[in-house]
Amino acid sequence: MDINNAKARIEYLNETLKYHNRKYYIEDSPEIEDFEYDAMLRELEDLENEFPEFKREDSPTQLVGGAVSKLFSSVVHSVKMESLQDVFNFSELRTFGEKIDTTKTAFSVEPKIDGLSVSLEYRDGLFFRGSTRGDGEVGEDVTANLLQIKSIPKAIKFDGELEVRGEVYMPKESFLKLLKRQELLGEPTAKNPRNAAAGSLRQKNPKITAERELDIFIFNIQRITGKTFESHIETLDFLKSLGFNVLPTYKKCENIEAAISEIERIGNSRGNLPYDIDGAVVKSDSLAYRETLGSTSKFPKWAVAFKYPPEEKETILKEIEIGVGRTGALTPTAIFDPIQLAGTTVSRATLHNQDFITSKGIAIGDTIIVRKAGDIIPEVLAVKYHNESSQIYKMPETCPSCNSPVYREEGEAVIRCTNADCPEQLLRHLIHFTSRDAMDIEGLGPAVLEQLLEANLIHNIVDLYTLDYDEVANLERTGEKSVQNLKNAIEASKDNDLSKFLFALGIRHIGAKAGKLLSEHFGDIDAIMSATKEQFEAIEGFGSILAKSAFDFFSLESTKIMIERFKELGLNLKSLKEVKDNRFTGLTFVLTGTLPTLSRKEASDIIESFGGKTSSSVSKKTNYVLAGDEAGSKLDKANALGVTVISEEQFNEMIK
Repeated sequence: MDINNAKARIEYLNETLKYHNRKYYIEDSPEIEDFEYDAMLRELEDLENEFPEFKREDSPTQLVGGAVSKLFSSVVHSVKMESLQDVFNFSELRTFGEKIDTTKTAFSVEPKIDGLSVSLEYRDGLFFRGSTRGDGEVGEDVTANLLQIKSIPKAIKFDGELEVRGEVYMPKESFLKLLKRQELLGEPTAKNPRNAAAGSLRQKNPKITAERELDIFIFNIQRITGKTFESHIETLDFLKSLGFNVLPTYKKCENIEAAISEIERIGNSRGNLPYDIDGAVVKSDSLAYRETLGSTSKFPKWAVAFKYPPEEKETILKEIEIGVGRTGALTPTAIFDPIQLAGTTVSRATLHNQDFITSKGIAIGDTIIVRKAGDIIPEVLAVKYHNESSQIYKMPETCPSCNSPVYREEGEAVIRCTNADCPEQLLRHLIHFTSRDAMDIEGLGPAVLEQLLEANLIHNIVDLYTLDYDEVANLERTGEKSVQNLKNAIEASKDNDLSKFLFALGIRHIGAKAGKLLSEHFGDIDAIMSATKEQFEAIEGFGSILAKSAFDFFSLESTKIMIERFKELGLNLKSLKEVKDNRFTGLTFVLTGTLPTLSRKEASDIIESFGGKTSSSVSKKTNYVLAGDEAGSKLDKANALGVTVISEEQFNEMIK
């Protein structure tokens, strides 16, 4: 490669890797697989070695990949949380082994859990703080969320200071349950267990973290007072004695060939593990020898991570099955001859949408290549051999559930059923309607709703308010107390604010925030029902897409009949927003950073109770920016635009 092409390629790889770092570490929404990222990082390393004059100080090869989110307060790590150098084959692993003096140390080998790295700190036997790795030097304080993980001991029998490092992960079973729930609710599905775990741990509401059933494996002592150790394996044994959930397997190996044998053993068993691993870690077992070897700016020289290659198999595509989601979205699934991937039998994989099928040229009868993304979700990679007697698959023109016509909106990849009462959508619609952010009917989870549907006790969302509770009592696993609790919850939901009802209806594009805007702007359901499209568009924060969706929905005859039934059943269909006075009327606030005593929701509720409103972005129309600790780019923009910035103390003066 000539010097000009090398410079351009290095610049491209720098920017591309930084983008994917942000998607992976900050947004928990990766767009490429780990091995694709690793290949680009390896290419950048090679080019930087060949053309060192173009190596940047902020190159992804020099930095730990993570960064600190503005959602949480920062924690400065007393001991740097380093990442590991990756190796991808046994030849590279042997090269690492040649640099280790085995007369001074043995190797420890352990599985590499695919999760989110965290630090747990204990003082006088009590857990007092937990944080993410972040960029290795500064992480995020996620103590409240870590307290929701049952296997983290809240107290240990150790009097000094102790900081340990572990990997928070989502068990495969919990991940599959999460996927099923997301699919039922029509939500975007998690890509893999690692990102599901990261997203769950970094929730502002710890209750959501608790629902996700996370777990943790501890694999290192970062620092400890009053006790010393000679080997890494000795520290793991000690942590296990304190009650920590230590890595399930770790083995001492006298040489690199023994380490390779253990890596192969771990690799062969990973399909049967209840959690996801993406490799194995090889370390110097001697802690003193680790000090001798030291670290680079990014990696310790005494350890590497061996990454298992993604397993791919060929199979014959037999048919394509079409499912229907809560929003009417038609999703194609490939059905193929069973194959063994990552230790399990696989015969189905998502095909996403028509664009995906067309781009891959997929036809029934083709020989396709399938792999498991993150060793969990099967996906079709490509067509190996095309079946010449078949045409590229085309999605049906009618819904496979109700035979109604389907449509595809301009600019969307998804094809949808036009029938709001499509039977396939009903369960998903009911689950959404009763969920916490919607009507919040406790006791009406997916399992109970399925029972009610199977018993023909409900046929639509209105039927929830006309239930025959004597019939409900006859259902399996239903006692008198649970029936009474269910009745109380359903009755209580009638008093919800109009905004929750609007969100519960599952109108396309109308989320919780849009439901709130509709409720506060119009005040009651009658005003909404009679509104024109132009009146919807006039709502600040509403665009043409939201306006069209709302107008189309409330213009339907079936919607009008449904709303009348809800009125007859006594549901509140008015806004309950309480305005104490109008001191903030016409004023827009932007909240940024962490406030000393108020959550953002609490501050927003106060502003709205005085007639004001909040926005997520700073502009010339912003009147005040309420800034707390770790305020970022919004504060900078406010200062640049000359917008008034206030503290929580000043805000409290304004609301006296």
